[in-house]
Amino acid sequence: MDEEPLFVLSAFQIRGVRQAYRRGRTHVPLSLDLGLGHARVELTEAGIILPNGWLLSWEDVGRIEKRHRVCFRLTEHGAEKIQAFSEEFGRAYSLMPTEGAPTLLISGIPMHRIKETDPMEDTRRKIAAAKPRGRVLDTATGLGYTAILAARQADHVTTIELDPTVLAIARQNPWSRELFSAANIERRLGDAAEVVLTLPDASFDCVIHDPPMFALAGHLYAAEFYRRLRQLLRPGGRL
Repeated sequence: MDEEPLFVLSAFQIRGVRQAYRRGRTHVPLSLDLGLGHARVELTEAGIILPNGWLLSWEDVGRIEKRHRVCFRLTEHGAEKIQAFSEEFGRAYSLMPTEGAPTLLISGIPMHRIKETDPMEDTRRKIAAAKPRGRVLDTATGLGYTAILAARQADHVTTIELDPTVLAIARQNPWSRELFSAANIERRLGDAAEVVLTLPDASFDCVIHDPPMFALAGHLYAAEFYRRLRQLLRPGGRL
């Protein structure tokens, strides 16, 4: 069975399409991956015909236009919000669009800087400061931006995520594709404070520790945790 295409839209991409149809346009370029690329779609009385023949109704277009804090995954049945609730941790997650890469909302709070920047650009600055090389440990996967950019420079990246629900959200984010496709990224699931105890001492050249806010993961700010991270570093390694 062929894998279902990943088409994701937000209010940022869909704006102007309805007006184009009203002006008589029958085809327009439309990004179906949150700005990474563009596809040619057909505009009809019923709605937008996607490249694989699916119909996105004008009613669904209206829903997307009105909701600026969530991305939508397109299916053969319409548009579905990219959001989920973790029963295990009691947290609500959603994928929030920006002008660039989306951010992850945890119970309505963005997990990236989005004022005057976007999550990927903010991550690029952090990676430039960290200068990852060799073997890298990323203690908080999230949407995977840190692991992705580190893996483009380093030999191998081990990245740790607490909640499988977050990875399910990331799988629906076009900007997170390399987290699941890059051969030099190893994903670990679990509490970072516990996972690091299973890793060999002096096994990493760089550790990137950018945890969620203190209220969500206070133990990842503890001195004991930082001591363990230093034990994982090889001589000359960077934290």
